[in-house]
Amino acid sequence: MPRIADHDQRRAQIARAFQRLLAAEGFAGVSFSRVATEAGISVGLIQHYFTGKDALLRFSYEDAVSRMSERVRARVRDGEAARLPMAEVLLASLAELLPLDEERDVEYRVRQGLQAQALRDTGLADVARRAGGDLLGYVMTAVENGVERGEVEPGVDAVLAARMILATAQGLADQVALSGADAFPAPDVLRRVIATVFTGRRDSHDR
Repeated sequence: MPRIADHDQRRAQIARAFQRLLAAEGFAGVSFSRVATEAGISVGLIQHYFTGKDALLRFSYEDAVSRMSERVRARVRDGEAARLPMAEVLLASLAELLPLDEERDVEYRVRQGLQAQALRDTGLADVARRAGGDLLGYVMTAVENGVERGEVEPGVDAVLAARMILATAQGLADQVALSGADAFPAPDVLRRVIATVFTGRRDSHDR
């Protein structure tokens, strides 16, 4: 019997090839022919899955955001299973935004490159807003859970605290990308900022 193509896997293969080229060379180095060579397939096959470059851009952006979000969720699941303090769970999960290894560096460059394009593309802007809203919502929930567990003082503005923590993580990601992962201890900086919000101790039943 003929092998049935896994269409989701094929789209992901094309998107990852596009992401590698974008991360290495910027938009000037990306074309369907270059992506086809990188992915080891034909231009016609790319056109079968993506009607144009805009469709590939949006799918690639969603793919990069989705992979990052899944790692964040995995960190949360692992942390909660281990009954770690919310501050530690938040630090581990937000570290996934930092380009500290090859995979995260590629994703960072893709997100930054496509986010810049989002200023002129409504489709990409929708993806950027959803991704930003999801991250903000996650950090807000972590702060609110911290209040319930006694790690955050009652009365702390969860929205303001979440924006501060998230802005720090995103700013650190920029600095790491420009200076290199070994230039300074980015997770330690993020830990200190989180500690300005998570100032309390866990209730005894959470220990």
